[in-house]
Amino acid sequence: MDDKIKFELEFPIHASPQLLFQYISTPSGLSEWFSDNVNSRGEYFTFIWDGSEEKARLIRKKSGESVKFRWVEDEEEIYYFEIRIQVDEITKDVSLMVTDFAEEDEIDEAKMLWENQISDLKQVLGSA
Repeated sequence: MDDKIKFELEFPIHASPQLLFQYISTPSGLSEWFSDNVNSRGEYFTFIWDGSEEKARLIRKKSGESVKFRWVEDEEEIYYFEIRIQVDEITKDVSLMVTDFAEEDEIDEAKMLWENQISDLKQVLGSA
């Protein structure tokens, strides 16, 4: 299997970090924008899109700050995706930082997918 390449994206968002954290860390919040439905059992989250399911394990959660998931199918790998809330100390501007991995020929597609997902999140938050 080809090695995946790490990439990071930054999305300015007009919302409070506390509200944003609910949308990135809870099944109900994630199902509003990330996938059609989300179920969780302990540290395992099941993301459902158009009838297909992907399972991920929550490998780190920093309250009010970030969540980090690893897809169960990649459990043996070093790959993960992380959504982090970043607040500028001076301006107090809020951004979502996304770290993910994709194969070289899929990076543009993966970035576009995140842009669409975050666009949905902004719609839900009313900050579009």
